[in-house]
Amino acid sequence: MSTTQHTAQSTSELLARDSFIERNARSRAKALLDENSMRELAGPFDRMTSPWLAMQNIVVQADDGVVVAKGTLDGRPTVVLAIEGAFQGGSMGEVGGAKIAGALELAAEDNRNGVPTQAVILFETGGVRLQEANLGLAAIAEIQAAIVDLRRYRPVIGVSAGTVGCYGGMSIAAGLCSYLILTGEARLGLNGPQVIEQEAGIAEFDSRDRPLIWSLTGGEQRHQAQLADRCVQDDTAAIRATLAELFRQELPAQPRSARYAAFLADLEQVDASAQASALQVRAIYAKGGVS
Repeated sequence: MSTTQHTAQSTSELLARDSFIERNARSRAKALLDENSMRELAGPFDRMTSPWLAMQNIVVQADDGVVVAKGTLDGRPTVVLAIEGAFQGGSMGEVGGAKIAGALELAAEDNRNGVPTQAVILFETGGVRLQEANLGLAAIAEIQAAIVDLRRYRPVIGVSAGTVGCYGGMSIAAGLCSYLILTGEARLGLNGPQVIEQEAGIAEFDSRDRPLIWSLTGGEQRHQAQLADRCVQDDTAAIRATLAELFRQELPAQPRSARYAAFLADLEQVDASAQASALQVRAIYAKGGVS
């Protein structure tokens, strides 16, 4: 195949994709659930807005940037919690956090009542909403507790596609999920590049060096470092198929978060005096936290 033919084929394949990244939160949730099965809970017409943003002259959103959708995925009862990255950077405040935590708690209650409800969380978030400070932190803690509760019964699968990424306390929530799916465009980290540069200096992390950022915190790197279970292309059908596959696997033998001691032992091998390369990180975490 000539270079021209290969380029034309690659372009054709790209245009044929149904980009998941280009969808908004509500569209993402609807696309993942079985056709005509989606029912939105605590939606925009319920006007569940943040009381704190308005006090600071910040325009609110009627669903506080979180979509709670109930339906079926591959025929199984599923709740999809989609964070809208375009609203306040997908940050978590009191209302949006309560919607996610409450939905996960109800899904756990369903399981205790004999209804095997599973969950998908679509992470496009910078973490806690600074304008709501401790209220946002408390909401994220409730989300984390609810994930741990529900994952005893049915898988909780996290997805981060892009373009916001998954940072802060919500990156911890992502790490608590039964399985984690990323795209190559996604980024996952506790602190964002600008925060690291601000606190440790540009020599530690240059927030304008995009190749460096993706080489260390991008979806492919996180997958190769055993911190995510799948890295898929930005295609709605591919993400939905991967979700169905992982749900059919049922619960993992051991949650990734339960292997923290082995991961910490791996982390001790990092030479903090020099900036680690992507290959070094992959080599250190190659065992995936298994001693």
